[in-house]
Amino acid sequence: MSEFRDAALMSKAWPFEEARRLAKRYEKAAPEKGYVLFETGYGPSGLPHIGTFGEVLRTTMVRRAFEVISDIPTKLICFSDDLDGMRKVPGNVPNQEMLAEHIQKPLTSVPDPFGTHESFGDHNNAMLKRFLDTFGFDYEFYSARTFYGSGQFDEILRRCAERYDDLMKIMLKSLREERQQSYSIFLPIHPETGRVLYVPMKHVDPIEATVTFDDEDGREWTLPVTGGHVKLQWKPDFGARWAALGVDFEMYGKEHATNEKIYDGICRALGARPPEHFTYELFLDDQGQKISKSSGNGISIDEWLSYAATESLSYFMYQKPKTAKRLFFDVIPRAVDEYHQQLRAYPGQDAAQQAANPVYHIHSGDVPASTLIVPFAMLLNLASVSGAEDKETLWGFIARYAPDAAPETHPDLDAAAGFAVRYFNDFVRPERVFRSPDAKERAAMEDLLGRLRDWEGAVDAEELQSMVFAVGKAHEFDPLRDWFKALYEVCLGASQGPRFGGFIALYGVAESADLIERALAEEMAE
Repeated sequence: MSEFRDAALMSKAWPFEEARRLAKRYEKAAPEKGYVLFETGYGPSGLPHIGTFGEVLRTTMVRRAFEVISDIPTKLICFSDDLDGMRKVPGNVPNQEMLAEHIQKPLTSVPDPFGTHESFGDHNNAMLKRFLDTFGFDYEFYSARTFYGSGQFDEILRRCAERYDDLMKIMLKSLREERQQSYSIFLPIHPETGRVLYVPMKHVDPIEATVTFDDEDGREWTLPVTGGHVKLQWKPDFGARWAALGVDFEMYGKEHATNEKIYDGICRALGARPPEHFTYELFLDDQGQKISKSSGNGISIDEWLSYAATESLSYFMYQKPKTAKRLFFDVIPRAVDEYHQQLRAYPGQDAAQQAANPVYHIHSGDVPASTLIVPFAMLLNLASVSGAEDKETLWGFIARYAPDAAPETHPDLDAAAGFAVRYFNDFVRPERVFRSPDAKERAAMEDLLGRLRDWEGAVDAEELQSMVFAVGKAHEFDPLRDWFKALYEVCLGASQGPRFGGFIALYGVAESADLIERALAEEMAE
């Protein structure tokens, strides 16, 4: 373990880089609270999306990396700002007219449009926890409704009233003049309507810790800032929550980067040290637009898990967090295969290489062996040419290719076979376009067909790949990738595909010859 710890202290893997930065925070002494606190925040204004999951996953990766290099205990809080007022009705939920009647009410006071939970906020919180539990995260869930209402936040809220002018100075610098006139860090919750009010304060009493304001009908009210009668605007809430809980690390999307100084300033003004930050890039849908809870664009966690195992999603999230990435269905096959490539490489790596391997961070060091002996991309092509409607059809080919493999001994392969059939029928089949070969391509394919009919060698992927390669060279394809592209487009209906020799070995020599013959006869189009 000491060897790996030494490697972690030098590793350039981003979770270890962040962990080392966090460790410097407590070089002289451990925190008084007895642990290092990691936090992730979630606004349940819409159904949780995959980016929310990614934030918790990445934070967990930093937490586990920290535990490798430090003996200080850790804790992770997932905080839901469910006392926030519903500003608009999400476009991807039912009963929209009913929801519209509850605009500006706290999300935990808005009826659940799905009819399954006490409120819309409770419904979305439950969805988030289910997603996080699916991946086995170790976290404590905090609800803003409980946090404000239980008195846990009262000390900081009183301090906000005492230091109201200082906090307002921080906020007003960031606002337009028009907004400055009506802004307050406090948002009272109307005692009668239950709505979150965006109104100016007439008076903030630092001794009594109360706020006085006029509601939208001009009636004056005085409320205590404690006990859930008032909440903080979201920017002050960020910094105040850090101060109240003693948060040591929080990451967030780049849309928060411009507010970082505000969050930190609020936290310091309340007498606490701001946490270490990590800013990640946003996820984009297939049109290059930011994915959003309210619009439901992009791909959901449940959708990803319909076509691939959980670890492939974790692998995708690990990669280049500071780079914006398209998050749509077509990234799934590559993520699956790259994840298993890293799994296979892990046992033969030294400590430094293992510390930099994504699978170490995905599995918190307890890295399993891969049983996916056929690439996912290959299984997709096999599903294509065999017309498979279920994974048992694919196993008929797999069993011949790898006689020692079975669903019981190769669970990764068994699961991937089922995912491949589903993915092919939902995404690949509708997009396939077969084309006719030109004269040069036809001559080469007829040559390959003849060699396959005459093949007497072993059904070996490398030998067959060499033979396919030789045909392309013989027919003077330059670059040679044009030859393989032609095979994919004419025989498989796609511009990319697997190593063709491996495909022949899996599908069968005779079957591959029949496939090429049908393609040359232009019988492939559906």
